Amino acid sequence: MPGGRRGPSRQQLSRSALPSLQTLVGSGLSNGTGLRCRNSGAVGLSAPPLTALITPEPVRHSRIPDLPLDRNLLFESLLFLYLLVALFVQYINIYRTVWWSSYNHPTASTSVNFHLMDYHLAVFITVMLARRLVWTIISEASLACPSSLVWYVALIVTRLILLTLCGWVLCWTLVNLFDNYSVLNLLFLGYPFGVYVPLCCFHQEGRAQSTPPECSFSEQDGSDGPLLQPKDFLTLLRENLREQFSSPANIPTHTCPPSPELIRSEVEELKTDFNRRIKEVLFNSLFSAYYVAFLPLCFVRSTQYYDMRWSCEHLIMVWINAFVMLMSQLLPPSYCDLLHRSAAHLGSWQRLEHGSYSNTPQHIWSESTIWPQGVLVRHSRCLYKAVGPYNVALPSDVSHARFYFLFHKPLRILNLLIGIESSVILYQLYSLLRSERWNHTLSLGLILFCNYYVLFKLLRDRIVLGKAYSYPLGSSGLDIKS
Repeated sequence: MPGGRRGPSRQQLSRSALPSLQTLVGSGLSNGTGLRCRNSGAVGLSAPPLTALITPEPVRHSRIPDLPLDRNLLFESLLFLYLLVALFVQYINIYRTVWWSSYNHPTASTSVNFHLMDYHLAVFITVMLARRLVWTIISEASLACPSSLVWYVALIVTRLILLTLCGWVLCWTLVNLFDNYSVLNLLFLGYPFGVYVPLCCFHQEGRAQSTPPECSFSEQDGSDGPLLQPKDFLTLLRENLREQFSSPANIPTHTCPPSPELIRSEVEELKTDFNRRIKEVLFNSLFSAYYVAFLPLCFVRSTQYYDMRWSCEHLIMVWINAFVMLMSQLLPPSYCDLLHRSAAHLGSWQRLEHGSYSNTPQHIWSESTIWPQGVLVRHSRCLYKAVGPYNVALPSDVSHARFYFLFHKPLRILNLLIGIESSVILYQLYSLLRSERWNHTLSLGLILFCNYYVLFKLLRDRIVLGKAYSYPLGSSGLDIKS
């Protein structure tokens, strides 16, 4: 009615009549900062903290069965056997003959030109490939409790004889290779070690010492945390060489840390351990492929003809298969589940553009607050949105975002390994169907036999873990609440 009392408009009702998140939460955050809105600064109303009104969902973890894992001695024996088969196949590809032709031809008496092969090089490569197996045998024997003094003395003597024999064989082969080849060829023998020292020793990640339970890290505004004392070159070299010969350390346990500081501390330790395992996988797979498939090509005579394309394909296949085998052994399902649980507690943040979500309450990020999903925080003059149900990660830390991306889905690494191994097997089957030479058929058949075993173990773990993780977490008590 004209001149009458006007009621509140629809826009005023939506802003004043209905309670908003800003009214409920207010400015009484745990870090003493207020909310930020579009048309106003911090709201001066006193209210309970954000975590007192909006409680994050409890992190629930699925229980996975104890899947069988190959013992270190068995795995090293299988890996050494596979590398020997691959080395044998590479020598066939290089020194094959037309053995089905007439016996009047000088190369038809045997299927391989054995007189062109250098046995000293083959023995040297075999000893280098057996280094992990020999050290594993020594380590397993040392772990056995000696029942008497005679047993202890026999163990020491056997270890000394085995190491002395390996060293003598290496020296004997090197002396004979030095007499028959140039210095340039001999440089290829130790090239992996020359690359490993600067890449892995000089760029060694600092490992935190034993951290007390009441540890506290200052990670606000991009601080780097506690400084570690640098290690000298000999110490780093000794530690890295010990990692190459020894089996990986025992898998740590996840204790569902109650505070954000302990969660971030656990993530840092797991990240360092994961990087160490990946470094070991990459070096040993490249080391195996180099000595199995590439080094024999460096010592081929200039008059010898071989199929370069097929030899390069064999090199790539050996590297991929060794990589998958080492990944499945050093990153077992129990270890991947540990990383998944830690990533679920860590959470992640999504960076937003300036001006977006201007009408939504925004908070100042605090390192002592567990942020729920969907909340907006400001950190280092940037706006972030909480992605996970549990968020304690540093918004500006890229390593935290990468850790959450890799491990918040527990089957991501296993699916990646299955995809790689399946692609290799399919390509080898396709090459087997189109192969016209006897050495191609033999090499593909032997390598495929080894790949089937690896794929079988990966598919077995995938089927079992897929059912375990798809089981409802709130049923039959199969969940572990943090």
